[in-house]
Amino acid sequence: MARKTCVLSIITCGAGPAAAVGELVSLALGRGWTVQVIATPSALPFFDARRIEEVTGSPVRSQYSKPGAARSRIPDAIIVAPATFNTINQWALGLTDTYALGVLAEQTGLGIPIVVLPFVSDALASRPPFTRSVQALRAEGVSILLGGDGIRPHPAHGEAGVANEFPWRLALDEAAEMTGFGA
Repeated sequence: MARKTCVLSIITCGAGPAAAVGELVSLALGRGWTVQVIATPSALPFFDARRIEEVTGSPVRSQYSKPGAARSRIPDAIIVAPATFNTINQWALGLTDTYALGVLAEQTGLGIPIVVLPFVSDALASRPPFTRSVQALRAEGVSILLGGDGIRPHPAHGEAGVANEFPWRLALDEAAEMTGFGA
């Protein structure tokens, strides 16, 4: 009997931990996921997209495809990591000015398990627009790993060490729990 595989879309945003998104890709592949990476345009300079493409066997997407071009597979789960203040707020408002936000807006409406591992400063996380955005996305069933057993906002202007210790495994464990795959 063939082993079941599930597709995991990893959406990464332009923040310090994005430089190490390959760690999340490797962890997911090691647990049997088929991985595809989507990057916000600002995330692309943070990591080696060619290397990620070699490891996953699929292109890193950051723009909509031309008509008739190959499309990304429909994922069984999505991890958004690192998720920035900007992406979380735009997503909650339904703004889709990037391919990544378009995917999130559409997939949220389909009920696909989505896990978010934010990377925000305590100053940004305390802002009312962010608090409202987190509440709105959670109300739609999005698992945002912030506070409690999740990630804690880092001190403003103090992200360097925190970026190096980003808890990728936390997001992957949550996706496994939500889907029953890749534990």
